[in-house]
Amino acid sequence: MTENAAVEDTAQDLALADGDRLSLGVAARLSRYLQVLIQARKMGKETISSQELAEYTHINSTQIRRDLSGFGKFGKRGVGYRVDSLVEQIRKILRSVGQHNIVLFGAGNLGQAIASSDIFADHGFQIVAIFDVDAKLVGKRFGEVEVHGVADLERVVEEQDVVVGVLAVPSSSAQDVADRLVGAGVKIVFNYSEQLLRVPPDVTVHTSSPAVDLLYALYFYLT
Repeated sequence: MTENAAVEDTAQDLALADGDRLSLGVAARLSRYLQVLIQARKMGKETISSQELAEYTHINSTQIRRDLSGFGKFGKRGVGYRVDSLVEQIRKILRSVGQHNIVLFGAGNLGQAIASSDIFADHGFQIVAIFDVDAKLVGKRFGEVEVHGVADLERVVEEQDVVVGVLAVPSSSAQDVADRLVGAGVKIVFNYSEQLLRVPPDVTVHTSSPAVDLLYALYFYLT
């Protein structure tokens, strides 16, 4: 893709935004910029250029500048963007400022790894509880989070104002767990299994698949 085409695509994305709602393309790219910025901050970087962002995200640097300039003047020529400032600005644009409580269903190996990681905390998400059907796991703690029995699900979701549930369970159990989460009031389900989930129209499902990401990367490598 040429730089001119990239700019035109971004302009079209911005034009497609519905009021204050970002288009899918812009929201996806801003999320990728934010991921890189947070890691750069951990590495001690104070500033970053659009070219550096391009190298880490594989998004054209002209398109990056166009994306960011559509929301204000964040960078300085010859200096780049201040990492801390840009993190906060993108979080505001993505409406992710503050803390968002989530629950994790599944205290197996994957669930334990997620609970002990800072993968969600880096972006303002706090796992407030883990749930599992295995009575032997109830009461244990992974990271700072305690494992609860399923009977506590509705209470925790209501008390902690939870709208996001993360599924770290086998595919064979995923639909049943999704039904439990939706019944408790969860509106966004982040699915680590390969199961296709049926949920009501007002519930959003996002399935994370390393295989799909690899296919995407392989396509661009081969072409």
